[in-house]
Amino acid sequence: MKGLNQLVTHRDWMGDVRMKLLAGPLLILMILGMMILPLPPFALDLLFTFNIALAIMVLLVSMFAEKPLDFAAFPAVLLFTTLLRLSLNVASTRVVLMEGHAGGASAGKVIEAFGTFLVGGNFAVGLVVFLILVIINFMVITKGAGRIAEVGARFMLDAMPGKQMAIDADLNAGLIGEEDAKKRRAEVAQEADFYGSMDGASKFVRGDAMAGLVIMVVNIIGGLLIGMLQHDMSFADAGRTYTLLTIGDGLVAQIPALVISTAAGVTVSRVNTDQDVGQQMISQLFVNPQVMILAAMVMGLLGLVPGMPNLVFLIFTALLSGLAWFLIRNKQKAQVQEEITAEPPALQETPEASWEDVQLVDTLGLEVGHRLIPLVDARQKGELLGRIKSVRKKFAQEVGFLPPVVHIRDNLELPPNTYVLSMKGAEIGRAEAQPGKWLAIDPGQVSGELQGTATQDPAFGLPAVWIDTNQREHAQVYGYTVVDASTVIATHLNHLLHRHSPEMLGRQEVQKLLDKLGDDQKSLVEEVVPKAISLTILQRILQNLLEEDVSIRDMRTILDTLAEYAGQQKDPTELTALVRIGLGRAITQQWFAGQEMLNVMGLDAQLEQVLIQAMNGNGAMEPGLAETLMNQAQQALEQHEGSGEAPVLVVQHSLRGVLSRFLRRRLRHLVVMSQAEIPDDRTLRVTTTVGGR
Repeated sequence: MKGLNQLVTHRDWMGDVRMKLLAGPLLILMILGMMILPLPPFALDLLFTFNIALAIMVLLVSMFAEKPLDFAAFPAVLLFTTLLRLSLNVASTRVVLMEGHAGGASAGKVIEAFGTFLVGGNFAVGLVVFLILVIINFMVITKGAGRIAEVGARFMLDAMPGKQMAIDADLNAGLIGEEDAKKRRAEVAQEADFYGSMDGASKFVRGDAMAGLVIMVVNIIGGLLIGMLQHDMSFADAGRTYTLLTIGDGLVAQIPALVISTAAGVTVSRVNTDQDVGQQMISQLFVNPQVMILAAMVMGLLGLVPGMPNLVFLIFTALLSGLAWFLIRNKQKAQVQEEITAEPPALQETPEASWEDVQLVDTLGLEVGHRLIPLVDARQKGELLGRIKSVRKKFAQEVGFLPPVVHIRDNLELPPNTYVLSMKGAEIGRAEAQPGKWLAIDPGQVSGELQGTATQDPAFGLPAVWIDTNQREHAQVYGYTVVDASTVIATHLNHLLHRHSPEMLGRQEVQKLLDKLGDDQKSLVEEVVPKAISLTILQRILQNLLEEDVSIRDMRTILDTLAEYAGQQKDPTELTALVRIGLGRAITQQWFAGQEMLNVMGLDAQLEQVLIQAMNGNGAMEPGLAETLMNQAQQALEQHEGSGEAPVLVVQHSLRGVLSRFLRRRLRHLVVMSQAEIPDDRTLRVTTTVGGR
């Protein structure tokens, strides 16, 4: 029995689905049939009555809808009802012209009633009433509704990008979920489609009004000719008979058209609230007793003027005064009721803190001003997300570990074109980018000047100019390096990733590096960590290498070196120096790829001896010696780089660590290498001397 009930329910559901699917095609076939096939008067009565009922239903639905999308099918309904009225006009015209000579009832009871009862059988009055209805529909309602729909469609399209950005901002801020964001984006698109459709559908109503005028003229002229020439009627009889039938036909079509036009005006002129039109009118028009009192006073004064219809004005004065008294009384009752039922405010206890209140900072973050949002929006073909992925991938391949994910969010408190890069909640870089423009960077050997906004390359501090697209080719010809805004931000990020790589290498990353060595190196890993050194000391050694831009990709060599020396030495600094010797060939390859002769900087012999003595003494340099060494190293570096050589200073192994930490405080890009790190198959040539005369 239960299965039988389920089967019956399923069949009923399938029947409902079929009826909904067939409703549109059946309506179209009915409209086409009315245009082609002759209909009896009774069928016309049914269809005209259906048209009036449908118009009333459409008006009521539009009145009770709380927002336009509640009646999203209205543009299609408008089209179908217009076609229905026009097809009825065609069918009724055929009946009026063929059977009108037999009397008013020959064209149907509805047309006869509208042509005789509503206008008293006077065709002149009927003609005037019909023209007034057409003018009201054409000049007032449809024109206003069409204008509102046009402006609404334009404003909706203009507001779409802002609404989409607001949705994305709420999504990035965590105020809404992905499903809510999809739903809101769909609603924005549906609103745009609705107003665009209403803008076009309003033209149907105006065309329908014009068609009503033309059909009336054609029917009257055609009726006169048919009555006089085919049925031997006099001009007066033919004019009276066919004019009344034509007016009845026009009125029975124009009244539903006026109702549908009113529904269109109501739909497009509403303001989105949680109330329908009737509730909005009542709650906003008849809510203020002061308004009612002033209106009653004005009506009362007009009612006292001699010659005016005093009784009518005084009746409305009494009604408005009574309404004002009723509103004041209700407001007083509501206040008393609130005072009686009001409970003393409960003391709100501050909720106990929990782990839900703890918000961890992002390891890497990128905040952008609102004008830079298109760069990170994939729907607007923003390229920055792809560039950031490429930067992280290239960093992992070059440096040897995967940097954290960059969390991107918009920040409306930032200037429009500004972006901020942060690490562990602290700002590490800030600059401006101009979407739609190009940054022309001066590498130092350009042959012309460009018009634009002067600035600096945020990554390396080189002079640069923001230029328009039409100057891009000229800038390249002049020798500038030209990049877009996304590339500027990505390059800046890449530079900061390398600079702050030691801070990004945590214990978790170190453990993943050890796990990546796999089962083949499992015994080597176990011999070093944790037997010889702890994971913390290994992390410190790797951070020391990254601090001096040494790649840690060769973890096998690093662990082999530590396995050899960690039993004798526990100091991370000394172990780092030994690891550098093990990585010497890779470090040399990094700065002197493919070169047998290495042109480097070196220390003056006398200065080197002074430094060795200072290190062997108290382990610190005198302030005067330190300042002199820094200035001489800076001069030598500028001279050495000016000749196109790599910024490498080679010193004795015992001095390398101290000099590197000291000199790189100011000369960040200086590389200090130990003689022990140079492979035996390479030849050193000191081309620039630090401290030489």
